This record gives sequence, structure tokens and C-alpha cells, in this order.
Amino acid sequence: MSSTDQPGVPSAAEAVPPTGSPSAREGETARFVDLPGLTLNVRSRPPERDGLPPALYVHGLGGSSLNWSSLMLELGGDVDGEALDLPGFGDSPPPDDGNYSVSAHARAVIRYLDACGRAPVHLLGNSLGGAVATRVAAVRGDLVRTLTLVSPALPELPPQRSALPTALLAVPGVAGLFGRLTKDWTAERRTREVLALCYGDPGRVSPAGFAAAVEEYERRLRLPYFWDSLSRSARGVVDAYTLGGQHSLWRQAERVLAPTLLVYGGRDRLVSFRMARRAGVAFRGSRVLALPEAGHVAMMEYPEIVASAFRELLVDTARLTGWAAEGKASSWRPVPPEGD
Repeated sequence: MSSTDQPGVPSAAEAVPPTGSPSAREGETARFVDLPGLTLNVRSRPPERDGLPPALYVHGLGGSSLNWSSLMLELGGDVDGEALDLPGFGDSPPPDDGNYSVSAHARAVIRYLDACGRAPVHLLGNSLGGAVATRVAAVRGDLVRTLTLVSPALPELPPQRSALPTALLAVPGVAGLFGRLTKDWTAERRTREVLALCYGDPGRVSPAGFAAAVEEYERRLRLPYFWDSLSRSARGVVDAYTLGGQHSLWRQAERVLAPTLLVYGGRDRLVSFRMARRAGVAFRGSRVLALPEAGHVAMMEYPEIVASAFRELLVDTARLTGWAAEGKASSWRPVPPEGD
């Protein structure tokens, strides 16, 4: 019997995406950045040449900066990319105040962007990171050049049934109970559940990728704050779903002015494919990339396709803002006024 067959017990996947292709990480470096009240681990890949526009990648619930390695590799000739670990995830320690709300995660991203001197950036987010990126773009539009959201965790009521076990992690005590009930499960079993939940086709994961995901899962389970950061962040997502007025994520989506690319997977078991239509209306002037075979982490399953759509966003945004791309999307030159 799989965990999803056990009534009242959350899925073994716990919304922790696998870490992606190990080969894509080659050439990456990581550093810790100390900010007021928190420390962030920031992963980066040296750009293929100087002068590329900056980009920042934000992972989903239970994920890490490693979730972006494949896409960061694909876009190495287009943007100067960095991916951060949100507080309490990846290699970032928990925040001093223990606040894992969507707003707190957004403040962490804003603090980093204010401190690093790279803004405005091309901001990309997946799942929880998509909700965080939406809030950042709405309240600090000066920090965001373009916005790319992969299966963003925007309010969906009622949620699809396959997402309910993950939502249960928000209930106080459930995560700890689940940890005790599954303490004898192997990391291999947990990882297979992860793949089944997050990927449209788990068979796309290579043996090396699976082994790396197992190793990462084992490391996370040894962290004393693993379950706490996961459950509190899940609670933050659920709380964000209930906010109304100006704090509603959908209302904030309507305030985003940055050109936006929305990516949705037809086999996504956490964010319904039907939300693509609503998001396309909420984000003004947005474009939607629909991938029928993809699951919740399209940037890991189909990085080449997502990268291609992102490049088109760069080119079109350049034209709209008075710049033109020469050759690749990342080769920029000013457009002279007519008549010159």
C-alpha cells in the first residue's frame, strides 16, 4: 500500500521535489549571505560572458536552489543567474523569528535583492516560490524586470484532491506524526513518492538523478528543523490562500506590471492545470506555456522548452522597453530613435 492509500496520513512526497540532474550542477558555486535576521545560501553559475542581465530563481515548498540547476545551465548564455535557498530549506538555516509565511519569504527575497545590488532582476519562481515571486513583483516592482512562474501556488479553492495530503502538513502536529509513522521508510521509498507527486513522468529521471535525490533526502531528514520548516511553510501557503483584500495573492497578481511568463503542466498533481486560464487573466499582458506531459516541476522535466519560452520573453520585453536583441536574446543594444 502506498502512503497515498493510507487514510488521514499525508503523502510520503511531502512536496519535497527531487534535486535534479547532478551533471547540471557542475560549475556551480554557493555562498552564504548574512542579512538581518536570516542567512541565505545562494547558488550561482558563472555567466558565459560579461554584461548579461541578472536573474534570480526561487524554489518551491521543501525544495532548494538545486531545483533550478538544469534551467540555470540552459540559460547560462542568456542571464547571469543565481538561485537562493529560502530560510529553513536547502542549506539556509531557519530564520531567527521562525516566520515561514509567504510574506516572510518574500521579505527575505527583497532583503537579498536590496543588499546584492543586482536588481532589477528577471525573477523566476516555482510553486511556493511562485507565490513568493508574485508578492515581490507586486510590492516591489522596481526589483523585477520580468516574472516567470512555474506552477505558482496561487489560491485554488477547492484544491484538487491529490494536493490535499500536502495541505495537511499545515495542520499543527501532523508533520511530526507523519515523521513518526514513517520513521522506518527508506529514503528510496520516500524519493519514489516524491517523483510520483512532482513529475509528470518519473521515468524521465536518470539513475544518477534518483541517487542524488535519495542522498539529499537523507541529508534533510537529519536536520533537526526539517519537519518544522516544512510544516510552517505549508501553513504559510494555506494562510495565504485565505487572505482577502489587498493582501490576496490574486489581487497582487493583478498589480504586477512586469512582463510575465506562466508555465503549467497538464499532469501537475499539486497545482491544477485549469488555473492557467485564471492566471493568464490576472497577470496583465502575460503569456502561458502549457506543457501537457509535465508535472509540477516543468523547469526540471523540460528545461529546454522552458528556457526557449523564457528567451522569447526576453526578446519581446527588449522590444517593448526600447531595446533590441542582436543574435541571442542576451545580446543587447539600444534601439536608436526613428530618423537617426
